[in-house]
Amino acid sequence: MLDQADGYTTADGRKIGPVVMEMKNITLRFGGVEAIKDISFDIREGEIRAIIGPNGAGKSSMLNVISGFYVPQEGQVFYQGQPRPPMKPFQVARQGIARTFQNIALFEGMTVLDNVMTGRLTHMQTGLFWQSMWKGKAEEEETANREVAEKIIDFLEIQAIRKTPVARLPYGLKKRVELARALAAEPSLLLLDEPMAGMNVEEKEDMSRFILDVNDEFGTTIALIEHDMGVVMDLSDRVVVMDYGKKIGDGTPDEVRNNQDVIDAYLGVAHD
Repeated sequence: MLDQADGYTTADGRKIGPVVMEMKNITLRFGGVEAIKDISFDIREGEIRAIIGPNGAGKSSMLNVISGFYVPQEGQVFYQGQPRPPMKPFQVARQGIARTFQNIALFEGMTVLDNVMTGRLTHMQTGLFWQSMWKGKAEEEETANREVAEKIIDFLEIQAIRKTPVARLPYGLKKRVELARALAAEPSLLLLDEPMAGMNVEEKEDMSRFILDVNDEFGTTIALIEHDMGVVMDLSDRVVVMDYGKKIGDGTPDEVRNNQDVIDAYLGVAHD
């Protein structure tokens, strides 16, 4: 695989584009604790980029920096070539960034369809008055957004539960609904926080297939955190490895797999 300024070609022939997001010398502190220590890496257009590491390595903190939820004390996040200032969640969403959460964050009393529709909020432009009347442009907008939501539901094969309240669903299907809600926003960058957590083998296989399909059919750039190393090595184009808030590895799955620092981190070698 050739890594070039304007992109590279994967082993399976996929074209990966230029850098869309870059973290430069990121340091994040909580009081006197450094959760992230001077880390730099990038995410390229069209790739699946994994962030891995043992428990407490700082992976979720890094994903929160990428999503804009945390603002680092040092360093700079660049998005589409521009420095990104502190932003509110709705501003990040309007930039084309969507995410799922390690702990499922759905509206339990609402149906699957209604949950997926909440992912369309940034695409709804009509005011409260016209929405309450539900006439003209508001009706057209609602119909168009519902069509997008229904296509996502079909894509993730959850048609049979579209009118089911989320509270009645098993864990694995809830994870799929959360992915559907994120995809409904039509993001250019999708952040997945442990998408396989708590799943059985069959559910992991299904989720892995959907992640690959999202990347392939929609061209969505994906950054994910995942503990299942088999999943990470099968899905990812490049992997960045963290340990105790530091970056200890960055490269292709094969490069990371053979990195002695990474091997030591997972085998529990003593730290100074």
